[in-house]
Amino acid sequence: MQNSILILDFGSQYNQLIARRVRDFGVYAEVIPCTSSLEEIKAHKPKGIILSGGPSSVFSKDGYTIDKEIYNLGIPVLGICYGMQLTAHLLGGEVKKGEKGEYGKADFSVKNNCPLFKDIPENSTVWMSHFDEVVKVPEGFEISGKSEVEIASFFNQEKNIYTVQFHPEVSHSEYGSKILENFVFNICKCEKNWELTDFIETEIQKIKEKVGDKKVILGLSGGVDSSVAAVLIHKAIGDQLTCIFVDTGLLRLNEGQMVMDTYGKSFDINIIKIDAQERFLSKLKGVSDPEQKRKIIGHEFIEVFDEEASKIENASFLAQGTIYPDVIESQSVKGPSATIKSHHNVGGLPLEMKLQLLEPLRELFKDEVRRVGVELGIPKELVYRHPFPGPGLGIRILGEVDSEKAAILQKADAIFIEELRNANLYDSVSQAFVVLLPVKSVGVMGDERTYEYTAVVRSADTIDFMTATWSKLPYDLLGKVSSRIINEVKGINRVAYDISSKPPATIEWE
Repeated sequence: MQNSILILDFGSQYNQLIARRVRDFGVYAEVIPCTSSLEEIKAHKPKGIILSGGPSSVFSKDGYTIDKEIYNLGIPVLGICYGMQLTAHLLGGEVKKGEKGEYGKADFSVKNNCPLFKDIPENSTVWMSHFDEVVKVPEGFEISGKSEVEIASFFNQEKNIYTVQFHPEVSHSEYGSKILENFVFNICKCEKNWELTDFIETEIQKIKEKVGDKKVILGLSGGVDSSVAAVLIHKAIGDQLTCIFVDTGLLRLNEGQMVMDTYGKSFDINIIKIDAQERFLSKLKGVSDPEQKRKIIGHEFIEVFDEEASKIENASFLAQGTIYPDVIESQSVKGPSATIKSHHNVGGLPLEMKLQLLEPLRELFKDEVRRVGVELGIPKELVYRHPFPGPGLGIRILGEVDSEKAAILQKADAIFIEELRNANLYDSVSQAFVVLLPVKSVGVMGDERTYEYTAVVRSADTIDFMTATWSKLPYDLLGKVSSRIINEVKGINRVAYDISSKPPATIEWE
């Protein structure tokens, strides 16, 4: 897309965040592998190129590099972290192995009138994460900023090449957003051209042209991505879309009814509901290993979906709620994830069913998908629900899964979420849920001895889900949640609160 920013991915955990920051300015940004050829880069016709950070060293044998001609395309370049070191290395500067590295918050001082730092105070706080350091800038370049221990930025205004050693895309960098804004608008001369309302209109037209008069099948889970995809496609082609909703018995309380009422009745979408609870639970009988549970649920989901989809005559397209992070991760220089989670976007179906793929959300980040959902009229409380794992309660019931435990956990989880909403805290935390442990303990209820399960309440706060802290929920709220679960859910007589952060723990227990 013209008038866009292209981000070359060197394996940084923050590359998606750079693109999201740029899109927040109203400018389209795209992430591609740093191994892309010069011709591929030119074909995008970007107004600016950002070289992301990455875990490699310029001295490493398997370190990533780029064609030096990128700097001669006449397109402004911004090198971030590894991107700065690589720029110095390729253009004749000097990089040396750091003795101790620089990680976390650091003081940054602007040293001259570099356009990248227009309207930035002389001194500010930035976020560093690197070991090697630039000790000499290439000929013709000027130092534009320093930290306490090193060169933290250099540039050549005539060549339109700029670098920073820190990460402006993270919130810890005090004026990071302004620095990126200066690059996008003042240096690259981009115009605001990325509006989600425009995306909806354009995508509806694309779907109409691609599908024509053919039929489309979509696996509707009730999650944000598949739901937004379903409503968007239905808006384009109406009854040519058929959704298949598989009730595994491992969903939220009353989820099946919600899906049918919201998307079947309110949006008038064709939905085939498959009650497969007994089928899934029978397959999980006697299984405790979490990865085995994931695989069984994923495999069974595909089997059920395939059986029902094959009954729909003359279907030509399989629609999926694939979003941009899925695309980036599948093409990353680090390669696809070593372990692909089962039951994600109906994995495996396209090859088996020989259907063409329709992925209308593949250009959008999660927050953009949510905003599109609201624009399409999906209730905000559904669009902004917390993440829910593909295998559902199968990995929130630790140990063996059965119908009794599923019913217990559904009720306990619904109480916790209800009380969070009542306290106006649901939207303040990032992910909240209840876990059922395969542990029973002694209790006393109504002068009688009980021996029942332990539930764990979990709530986490995070920006990017790569790190997270436990939510500091009010004691009176936690007390009310505990009291209600124990009193209202037969099978639980003890409630604990998980106060571990990520790392070292994960947000989900399995």
